Amino acid sequence: MPTNTNTHATNAYHFPFLLGIFILAFFPGLIGPIFASPFTLLSYSCSLLPWAASTPPPTQPTPQTTTMSWTQKQFTLPAKSRGSYLITDQVMEKVPEIKDYKVGILQLFVQHTSCALSLNENWDEDVRDDMSDALDRIAPEDRKGNLYRHSAEGLDDMPAHIKSALIGASVSVPITNGKLATGTWQGIWFLEFRASKHQRKVVATIQGEKA
Repeated sequence: MPTNTNTHATNAYHFPFLLGIFILAFFPGLIGPIFASPFTLLSYSCSLLPWAASTPPPTQPTPQTTTMSWTQKQFTLPAKSRGSYLITDQVMEKVPEIKDYKVGILQLFVQHTSCALSLNENWDEDVRDDMSDALDRIAPEDRKGNLYRHSAEGLDDMPAHIKSALIGASVSVPITNGKLATGTWQGIWFLEFRASKHQRKVVATIQGEKA
């Protein structure tokens, strides 16, 4: 009887197929690596091509850095007697560097202990007069000699120190696009607490980013 060659060929193909199913049934973790291996080989082969090796990786944009700048100077205010004075325009005139800054902070510091700086009403002058009168009531002159120990420079000496401590020696104002970012009704005040005129020195410090 002749040998059936088709049967032998079919059995030859079935055996590896059945063996593969048997291995995968007992080792299911091999399914992923088996199917991924052709793609891995293809990716590796492509990386060996000349054009692939010569292509540079994409460059990342360089982040822009902001350079902070400092400016500091001293100026002298005109001598004034006791009272509250609006000095916003004087500050802009004495510190023209403000216009050089896109964004920043202006800090003003008065180098004395019997005057003060403040931010307050910039329109009605009566507010400044009322402020001076109110501070006089809070810290009156010692005409009877029983309020204060310190009176080295006159009756207005110690009251001036008290008022200076209450109001403060400095103010800080934001700068936006070369201008002071004060509110609509805000202005920079200089308050002199001595009866006689004194020249006062102010230190202006700016920190920020220049335009």
